[in-house]
Amino acid sequence: MQQPVPTTTATLLRTELLAGATTFLTMAYIIFVQPAVLSGSMFGLDTGMDFGAVTTATCLAAALATAIMGLYARYPVALAPGMGQNFFFVFSAIPVAAAAGAEEPWRVALGAVFVAGVLFLVITLVGIREKLMDAVSPSMKQGLAVGIGLFIAFIGLKNAQVVIGDPGTLVKLNPALISPDVVVSTAGFLVAAVLYARRTPGAIIWGIATALVTALLFKLLLPLLPAVSASPIVRESLLSQRFELASGVMSLPPSIGPTLFRMDIIGALTASVIPIVVIFLFMDVFDTMGSLIAVGQEAGLLKENKLVRGERAMLSDAVGTVAGAALGTSTVTSYIESAAGIEQGGRTGLTAITVAGLFLLALFFYPLISMVGSYPPITAPALVLVGALMVRNVTRIEWTDYTEGIPAFLTMIGIPLAHSIADGLALGLITYPVIKLLSGRGRELNWTMVGVAGLLVLYFVLVRTRM
Repeated sequence: MQQPVPTTTATLLRTELLAGATTFLTMAYIIFVQPAVLSGSMFGLDTGMDFGAVTTATCLAAALATAIMGLYARYPVALAPGMGQNFFFVFSAIPVAAAAGAEEPWRVALGAVFVAGVLFLVITLVGIREKLMDAVSPSMKQGLAVGIGLFIAFIGLKNAQVVIGDPGTLVKLNPALISPDVVVSTAGFLVAAVLYARRTPGAIIWGIATALVTALLFKLLLPLLPAVSASPIVRESLLSQRFELASGVMSLPPSIGPTLFRMDIIGALTASVIPIVVIFLFMDVFDTMGSLIAVGQEAGLLKENKLVRGERAMLSDAVGTVAGAALGTSTVTSYIESAAGIEQGGRTGLTAITVAGLFLLALFFYPLISMVGSYPPITAPALVLVGALMVRNVTRIEWTDYTEGIPAFLTMIGIPLAHSIADGLALGLITYPVIKLLSGRGRELNWTMVGVAGLLVLYFVLVRTRM
């Protein structure tokens, strides 16, 4: 009879290190995506934020917050700037700050993230976090996640050049599906999707790597084919216009100076920006609680429906957001991808500390990060796949209850169509209490929700109409 293999300290250490590496691989795409989003290079616009500084801020904020989670809360959970919040930062917070007259809107947006992080700390310390969570119904929370997922996937398809603009229908399928941009992103997406379906750790990173290799092959081989290079499809592609080869593999990390402590807190406390602060806060609380509960259950940290050392985990998350804004990046939150490391046996804070170390190590590969971030079709597969994963929450909406389903639907469809997370969420939050009240079910309302809806109506009537 085969004897069980004894568990030794070395075995446990190896398991935790492997778990940390697994978690890092599943979420490392944020290193490439975050600076491309916040700088605006992913969308062909200039937000004013320096790509290199955001890269350093992202890695440092992720490392700091994850280390705190590992040392203080002793959770095998990693943190980094959240997908969804970064798009809200660019497409909602910055435009609102700009419309309010801010000279550097991105600084006001960072200020809004900072204030939201401080509020998160306060409500966690005074114990009113649960009330804030209860203010929004489960269906509305899921509708928000689905809407953000659709929005992110739509941006990914546009960056991949699979979907392009059209004056008659606004958007349409690109008829040139054999263009280099589409081929690069499609190759990356198929690899990422298949590997994810096969539960391969780091599926998204492998997809980005595939897209990068495909882009490099095009970049090197097309000049050898003059007739092909001269065709309009190739000449007008983003590959020809924006993709530049890296000057090396490793370098010293870029300076964080352009974003360090540049948040405009005073500007974030103006009437027109306060609703942005509130939405940042709601999104952070929802994301954190949802991720921690899901991951905590996998790790055996959920006892009697309560998270063991839950307050410490929430404080770690809140400190991460405050520190991230000070460094120069958007909302830092717990990553559901931590479940991959837990499946590999990660159970202690050592898993998180391993992830933190790898984020710091990644800073020395900035030339590769810059090359990947300069060409949107490489990161497009990550956006589409992450969007698809977020949309699966649609099954958790109470569709049989129309007072829940309709506002949730308006939220999820309003976000991508309005091209704004804030406007789409506001559409659902305003509609929700109205439908409940007029349906004779006002007793089911949380009056905090009614107050939020009233504030949003005043915001649209008194502030947004003047922008």
